[in-house]
Amino acid sequence: MDSGDTAWILTSTALVLFMTLPGLALFYGGLVRSKNVLSVLMQCFAITCISTIVWVVVGYSMAFGDGGSANDWIGGLSQAFLSGLSRESLNGSIPESVFSMFQLTFAIITPALIIGGFAERMRFSAILLFSTIWLLVVYLPVAHWVWGGGWLAQMGFLDFAGGTVVHITAGVGAVVTAMVIGNRKGFPKTAMMPHNMTMTVTGAGMLWVGWFGFNAGSALSAGGDAGMAMLVTHISAATGAFTWMMIEWIRFGKPSALGVVTGMVAGLGTITPASGYVGPMAALLIGFMAGNLCYFATMYLKQTLKIDDSLDVFPVHGIGGMLGTLSVGVFVASSLGGAGLAEGVTMIDQLGVQLVGVVSVLLWTALATWGILKLVSLIVDLRVDEESEIEGLDLSSHEEKGYNF
Repeated sequence: MDSGDTAWILTSTALVLFMTLPGLALFYGGLVRSKNVLSVLMQCFAITCISTIVWVVVGYSMAFGDGGSANDWIGGLSQAFLSGLSRESLNGSIPESVFSMFQLTFAIITPALIIGGFAERMRFSAILLFSTIWLLVVYLPVAHWVWGGGWLAQMGFLDFAGGTVVHITAGVGAVVTAMVIGNRKGFPKTAMMPHNMTMTVTGAGMLWVGWFGFNAGSALSAGGDAGMAMLVTHISAATGAFTWMMIEWIRFGKPSALGVVTGMVAGLGTITPASGYVGPMAALLIGFMAGNLCYFATMYLKQTLKIDDSLDVFPVHGIGGMLGTLSVGVFVASSLGGAGLAEGVTMIDQLGVQLVGVVSVLLWTALATWGILKLVSLIVDLRVDEESEIEGLDLSSHEEKGYNF
């Protein structure tokens, strides 16, 4: 055990949990209308709880356990209920307890991100049931494919901190859910503006800081890889935010706080899979591409396709995750300042592997999410009734108000 590595991953674990509570909760909470703010905060808290229980019971084992003959696709149940995990057991140079807790924070934030796709209209009981099954069917298998020694890892697929495992799965899961449930009442004719941008910008700042644990912590050590991952993460976030802000300024004459924080998240999500493999110049370009591509994807999804992905999860996280994951295949090259390709692997080879990973995760997530929603709809209604949606989920689902003026 290395005490320096352990201290850094303990810190990173707290940072990643801080991203969900309170970071993402405040970020999303400010973006919805005031009658739904508590429902978003409640959903983030509840998903944190249920994801933890799933992780302890079977999640850690399914993602990182030995699945025997099925190991290419899913881990086994040999470590169900964290069996065999003790104070002395190690994962590399850190305690296995720290590794398990660190990975748990990723399993928490991924279904929490999906909230943005169905905000303001999904029944609370359906959210809990959907999130539980989605973790088991989508997140845990994909985490095993990429990080647990599964078939994508064996192909040489590169995803440093979750471009596929977190961002593509969350983005695709959100847009599929939005399409299955349907648009909010009044969309797109009625303006549905954020009710509290101060809350959103505060949450965005927490996400930016927490993301250092997300990406730099994924080095699982306190060394050069973590240092470079932190540096490129910050560069991409700043560049994505500035790019989005400038696009709005040029197009509409004024930059917005909503635009700058959304661009920041786009830059962060896009650099995530590449963060441990690329250098500073690549981070500048990745952030610039993220700000542009995610901005226009947001406009296209809502204005052209009329899909009510309420808080833009797919165009920001889904598109960003795909762009970042494919970018790894190019910018990992040592000639471009990256960590370098594996011996005997060309840029075209690596790009091919990255493309296989992106397409596979996208298709599996879309099909599985659709199937899970259909299954849940047989058990409980997915959507609240019209009266409850008009009244707001705070009162109709929780009998509380976010504000009592």
